[in-house]
Amino acid sequence: MLVVAVVAGGAAVAWLYLTVAHGGFWLTGQRLPRVAGPPEPAAGRDGPAGPRWPSVRAVVPARDEAAMLPETLPALLGQDYPGDFAVILVDDGSSDGTGDVARRLGAAAGRELRVLAGRPPGDGWAGKVWAMAQGAAEAGDVDYLLFTDADIACAPGTLTALVRAAEGDDRDLVSQMALLRAESPWEKAIVPAFVYFFAQLYPFRRVNRPGGRTAAAAGGCMLVRRRALAATGGLAGIRGARIDDVALGRQLKRARPAGRCWLGLTTGVLSVRPYPGLSSLWDMVARSAYTQLRYSPVLLAGTIAGLAWLYGLPPAAALAGLISLGLGGGAAAGWCAAAGLTGWGLMSVTFVPMLRLYRLSVARAPGLPLLAALYAGMTVDSARRHWAGRGGEWKGRVSARPMPPRRSGLPR
Repeated sequence: MLVVAVVAGGAAVAWLYLTVAHGGFWLTGQRLPRVAGPPEPAAGRDGPAGPRWPSVRAVVPARDEAAMLPETLPALLGQDYPGDFAVILVDDGSSDGTGDVARRLGAAAGRELRVLAGRPPGDGWAGKVWAMAQGAAEAGDVDYLLFTDADIACAPGTLTALVRAAEGDDRDLVSQMALLRAESPWEKAIVPAFVYFFAQLYPFRRVNRPGGRTAAAAGGCMLVRRRALAATGGLAGIRGARIDDVALGRQLKRARPAGRCWLGLTTGVLSVRPYPGLSSLWDMVARSAYTQLRYSPVLLAGTIAGLAWLYGLPPAAALAGLISLGLGGGAAAGWCAAAGLTGWGLMSVTFVPMLRLYRLSVARAPGLPLLAALYAGMTVDSARRHWAGRGGEWKGRVSARPMPPRRSGLPR
């Protein structure tokens, strides 16, 4: 029991560190900076009537998204942005009439919409990044590219606020984590934990710190300064990335000079894609979890052991210690229970803000260890799929393992 108490005490200390010194990862206050008035114009952007708003092209990769587009595309086309803005939808080999649905919605919106028939992925390119690159090439010489997904619905004023934040704080990348759908029982259980674990891996405050090494973005809503993207090699630099948003943030931050990036939460950018059952949510995570571990069995083993120690041991030690105390256990049982309850309590407290963001009961917080166990299973399954040649499978397409970037002759 003494050994368990010592190891559980280490987990409690780790949770104390995570709570007070890990970039405030569990807090949900990183919201889009509010900048009053129009953006400051960049050099050479003055027009006859004074400063003009930057030009923006939204790029939407869409593969078999005919069902999603009527719920999302009108909101994007309806953005009341005061500058030059148009939407490019890349029909990425769809078989359900995605392109036709998009054209009908565009005709009814009164906003310029270009539907681009995507070509098969080039050598070494991941499917989504290839579609993004084709859209970016079609956009031409604009100030900003807004990369968004076909399942993302933006509230009115979203684009204007993004551009204001980018211009007002001189950011090369401004990204907002979409509020994922959390309506079914499984969505309510797993989705808040998904965002929580993402923020633990990439604390938003550290991402937003100029000069900081932590880099990430949220692929559903990424406003990128085109000039900064081109200076780092364009999307060819992340051509094989399955986790394109994190890869893009890393590419910009590793540039010389380093790009200034911002990532935060929002309730105005919504993902409407349903994940009604465990299997669909499992697939969402397992599709890329092993990629995050760089396909390393050593990192996989370390991750599973770390999850067991950090999330599984505290409640196990608390229950074992309390049971032992009830049976007349000594001081070691007391220390075991105290260490376990401390770690379990701290992890529960850190989960509360995310539950509140999703308007869910805080009574769910002590169940976080069970969710961590689920995510451990998804991660192991992600490795199994990779070893079976099914890694990164999405809508019938299996992405090849990422290859080193090659910059010649590729879209930027």
